Amino acid sequence: MSLASANPKGVFLARLEDRARMLGRARDFFFERDILEVDTPILSKRASVDAHIDLIEAVALGERCFLHSSPEYGMKRLLSMGMGDIYQLSHVFRDEEMGSHHNPEFMMAEWYRIGFTFEEMIQETAEFCALFLNIEPTFDFLTYNQAFLKYCGFNPKEMTKERLLSYLKERGISIPSEASREELLHLCLTFLVEPHLGKMQLLALTDYPSSEAALARTRTVENEEVAMRFELYFRGVELANGYHELTDANEQKKRFLEENQERLDLGKKAFPFDTEFLEALRKGLPDCCGVAVGIDRLMMLRHRASTLEEVIPFTWEAS
Repeated sequence: MSLASANPKGVFLARLEDRARMLGRARDFFFERDILEVDTPILSKRASVDAHIDLIEAVALGERCFLHSSPEYGMKRLLSMGMGDIYQLSHVFRDEEMGSHHNPEFMMAEWYRIGFTFEEMIQETAEFCALFLNIEPTFDFLTYNQAFLKYCGFNPKEMTKERLLSYLKERGISIPSEASREELLHLCLTFLVEPHLGKMQLLALTDYPSSEAALARTRTVENEEVAMRFELYFRGVELANGYHELTDANEQKKRFLEENQERLDLGKKAFPFDTEFLEALRKGLPDCCGVAVGIDRLMMLRHRASTLEEVIPFTWEAS
């Protein structure tokens, strides 16, 4: 169904005008906090490496290159050069299936705060999201393990791959061939946990398994190593993904190698990881927290729309 037939023209254009106003208010939000806007390249010869994020490739000047899935690496290189708190409003790209909450190209607000605690970063992210949602910037906390116990009835630490396969099949959830244990847990999170999160107010999901740390530090909680990572939800929709950022170049390289190996195990291509980014970590990334927030999803919830199609000018299919 086309966008024009899904919504009256006037409503749709009013939403686009509101989007422009809200981007202005987002910039005001950062200006008031002395966070500087930066503009890093969206096309790079180097890739971000994540087993579960597939990049869109291109060729420029005869070389293989990639549209970025996040401005993170470029922004951290600037931080390592001595820049203070920074933000970026950027279009990002991921080669994933279309859906009501997914489009291959989308807008992200990403920012970094030097010297912030993990808890301060969650609070500021809630304040940013509340600006769009017209709600109070209050939020609930739930750990990853608590969420699985509450909505799936099991502790994820105690579930083998075989038990997870059986659990998902009993609930009629489609399972990709050769799915890893981590992917099975992610299916549980996506289909059985996330729809319940943030129904009344924002909810911060924290203490992810260390295997889900990506570019985050880890800490020990109740004898378990967990990632200093949070995701913020409202009405069952993931809005933000934030970290207390890892600054150890050797540990980051080790994770890149592990992610590429997992990609190969899943039948995917390995990516050339960003050596310039690793060099920036070696030179010294300041102690900081960072977060990425999906602008299109915020606008969808702001207007109580059902799909991204209703709040962006053109989806992939109409581009």
